[in-house]
Amino acid sequence: MDFSFSEEQQAAVEAARAVFAGVAPDGVPSPALTAGAVADDFDRTLWGKLADADLLSLLLDARYGGAGLDAIALCLVLRESAKVLARVPLLESSAAALAVQTYGGEELKAELLARAGQGETVLTVAANGRTGHDGAELAVTARREGDVWVLDGVQTAVPWGCNADFVVVPALSTGSGRAVLALVPRGHEGTALAEQVSTTGERLGELRLDSVRLTARNVIDADGAWESLRDLLATGTCALALGLGERVLGMTSEYTSKREQFGFPVATFQAVAVQAADRYVDLRAMEATLWQAAWRISTGAGGALPASGDIAVAKIWASEGVRRVVQTAQHLHGGFGADTDYPLHRYHAWAKHLELSLGPAAAHEETLGDLLAAHALA
Repeated sequence: MDFSFSEEQQAAVEAARAVFAGVAPDGVPSPALTAGAVADDFDRTLWGKLADADLLSLLLDARYGGAGLDAIALCLVLRESAKVLARVPLLESSAAALAVQTYGGEELKAELLARAGQGETVLTVAANGRTGHDGAELAVTARREGDVWVLDGVQTAVPWGCNADFVVVPALSTGSGRAVLALVPRGHEGTALAEQVSTTGERLGELRLDSVRLTARNVIDADGAWESLRDLLATGTCALALGLGERVLGMTSEYTSKREQFGFPVATFQAVAVQAADRYVDLRAMEATLWQAAWRISTGAGGALPASGDIAVAKIWASEGVRRVVQTAQHLHGGFGADTDYPLHRYHAWAKHLELSLGPAAAHEETLGDLLAAHALA
């Protein structure tokens, strides 16, 4: 077995590091000191640099100007982005574009994919539903009337929903009983978008759909399309949690190596070293389960459970692991960790958002339990 990353995947990492090298995590006001959103838009300058480095088209085929890489490559780039708290819809737009490429019609592909890969068209996904716990497809209904689909419902906490050109909305078809994906243009008739604010200070959107009418071209009615998109979003969220956790543990190591008590660096104290070691173990478990999940969805390889089981395990570790990492970091930093001039509190806020995104650990434990009950293990 070869567990190393390919040359193309490693090249994507190097390109990402070059782009993110100049990004400061405190480039916007602190969410702790801001009543509303920290900014009206995502980082468009950084978005342009990602497009120039061909990092927005990683998953797209060559005919759309892409590199044709897999979910592992995307997760490697997302891992780097989280280390600097990059304020861009990289995960959402990349995952949505891949769903269009895999399941969409030719006309829709021709309209969106090349422009998405160049950063000219921004996509996002309404994946949280009403509560963030229940399936997002249950929050909206879609019924077909001839060549038109009619959508009704509410999707909350849509990331970058106020700024994206299209929101991919999963909805339950009243005819087939399965999930469809509707690409809703921003400001489309029948839609209303209310601002919500994440713990990170970023703008989210509550999207209300009242008899929204879309042509069949803008609705993907292929079996498995939503499940595939949801799996990639969940796996990408695990990659973000891993990158954030690694940076936070690095910050903690740097701080405790310099901070002295009784004439010695606090990093030399056994209690500090043990806590840091426990968090290192968390990160390695997060990493192992992430790559297992990314490998399953990239290759389609079989296993004792469907790939969704590996994704559930990865999300459980990501949610609980990143929470433990930032809590320990705050503890070992002492009062300095709460200083709003120091970026650690920003990482803590982002960690809480990632912990709950696409369902907390408890939701994925339920999923894993259902899978174990349904599949007899040899």
